[in-house]
Amino acid sequence: MPGGRLTQQERQQIALGLADSLPYAEIARRLDRPTSTVTREVMRNGGPTAYRADLAHRATEHRARRRRTGAPRGPESAPQPHGRDAEVIAEYEETLTTLLMASGLPKMPARVLTCLFTTDEGSLTASRLTQRLQVSPASVSKAITFLEGQSLVRRERDERRREHYAVDDELFYQATLASVRANDQLAAAARQGAAVLGPRTPAAARLENIARFLDFISESITRAAEQAREVLHSEPGTTRP
Repeated sequence: MPGGRLTQQERQQIALGLADSLPYAEIARRLDRPTSTVTREVMRNGGPTAYRADLAHRATEHRARRRRTGAPRGPESAPQPHGRDAEVIAEYEETLTTLLMASGLPKMPARVLTCLFTTDEGSLTASRLTQRLQVSPASVSKAITFLEGQSLVRRERDERRREHYAVDDELFYQATLASVRANDQLAAAARQGAAVLGPRTPAAARLENIARFLDFISESITRAAEQAREVLHSEPGTTRP
């Protein structure tokens, strides 16, 4: 599997694959690259509908020149605890942000959430987020408002009455239950459609089967989430009973 940065020719192949509505995994397979490489490349350069190979290549060259000249890059320029490699951490944070965006989060909320996930304390003040992300306080505020609305972060106050934003240990458990609730609403809508279209009609039967399928999925996910919930509070490497 080839390593190193994507070439201009590879970026052109990515653009062609997107134009043909190919999934990221298939584009990556044709390039003999990891799927995460293609996903990150597309999401950091306009997304699947706005990706342009030439623009993406020039942007990458610009970022490379900034690294060589020592331009500050926010988290990358800050000292890292535990002997961590700042460049490796920055690359990982970019990958995680890209995946969060691919799951549906807007870019700034995804960047904020990544910061909170990769901070040992699990919480940061607005000023720390502004400093780490090198963005305006207003951008951070809007991102936090969005994440709070999705129950992805919570507010806390320390002994000095400073406001912190934190990720909950049960974030993914709660997010899973939220997806189940959305699934249940879709199942209810399918059953409503079946009633509207009339019993014993092909369309009604189709919608009823969809509702039954979604019911099964919701029950399975809820059961699995409840069984796995303890993992979120256990030490890494702990074997579940």
